[in-house]
Amino acid sequence: MFYTISEDLIFYQVLSFIRRYSNFELKLHTYFFKKTSIYPKNVVVIDQFVFFFVDRYFEAKRYLDSIRREIYMKAALIRTESTLINLLFSLFPDLYIHKVEIEMKSSSGEREISINFLNEKSRAIAIGRNGCYIKAINELFEKYVVFQNDGSPIKIRCKVMSLEN
Repeated sequence: MFYTISEDLIFYQVLSFIRRYSNFELKLHTYFFKKTSIYPKNVVVIDQFVFFFVDRYFEAKRYLDSIRREIYMKAALIRTESTLINLLFSLFPDLYIHKVEIEMKSSSGEREISINFLNEKSRAIAIGRNGCYIKAINELFEKYVVFQNDGSPIKIRCKVMSLEN
């Protein structure tokens, strides 16, 4: 997959996270460390989702089912990434992403990233029931992700890609 220079500048820009912990997130942070002996880099709660950002992803993944049963929320383990493109792939770890595209909305200046899947089933898993997962991802980008070079908003969309031209 080849990108243009302007797409490379967007996809490979360095990002960081705003760390504002509520009391509940602090409790989840402590719980996660006690459960896994892995220190999470960040914990974000959005609606019914808990995102645990970790460096040691594969070690922590062993505990994911147990964590989901104990906290009664939809827990997601996300690898801590420093570039946008790597973070996008980390947010959908078990799905095959065929193509990632950037679309610019000329009227608002908003950038939209389309994540393309090959079938409707993969897309449905990516957006979640009633679109709740993709809404949580977009809120994560809106409130917690900071780009080093550019502060303009990014919206994520999931599409089914047609292989026919």
